[in-house]
Amino acid sequence: MSGVWVFRNGVVRLVENPTSGNAAAASGKRKALLHTLSGEVVTSYASLERKLAALGWERYYADNNGCGGGLLQYHKRTSVDLISLPKDFAHFGSVHMYDIVVKNRDAFRVIDA
Repeated sequence: MSGVWVFRNGVVRLVENPTSGNAAAASGKRKALLHTLSGEVVTSYASLERKLAALGWERYYADNNGCGGGLLQYHKRTSVDLISLPKDFAHFGSVHMYDIVVKNRDAFRVIDA
């Protein structure tokens, strides 16, 4: 996972290095999210949402006045954790995958696709 930290409008975020991403894609080292309980690779938000719901995660519908306008967010009533994902699955990257893995260690794993 490589990239550059960007500070803009009071928010710090990691922008993945496009050159290393292209090199990873060319060498076949793209990442994928594996649901270890079923052995399935997550290929859409619909399948991811079903798997998260089975683990107790609920969709969080924030008001669009905040920063939630371009995000899908999930929360658990039993914790303070929040998973934030881009609305477009095409922008679902390794940073988001690792966020899910850290919050669900026994249910997901990041693999080379």
